[in-house]
Amino acid sequence: MKYLLLLAVVLGMVWWIKLSRPASTDKSATPANPPQNMVRCAYCGLHLPDNEAVVSGNANYCSQAHSALADKST
Repeated sequence: MKYLLLLAVVLGMVWWIKLSRPASTDKSATPANPPQNMVRCAYCGLHLPDNEAVVSGNANYCSQAHSALADKST
């Protein structure tokens, strides 16, 4: 009988804790970082975000070094 009473108390406490918590908000509905446009490095083919690319002429590069290497090879 004492185990049944103990079980009832424990279940009552769990139920009370669940009801006392505020409703959780769904944070997955709004992404923290929106999707970005990706570009390809004209020298090595690496894909990177558009805002991180080095633009030289009409081509995108992943770094200043690749931009310089592409200029030397042409």
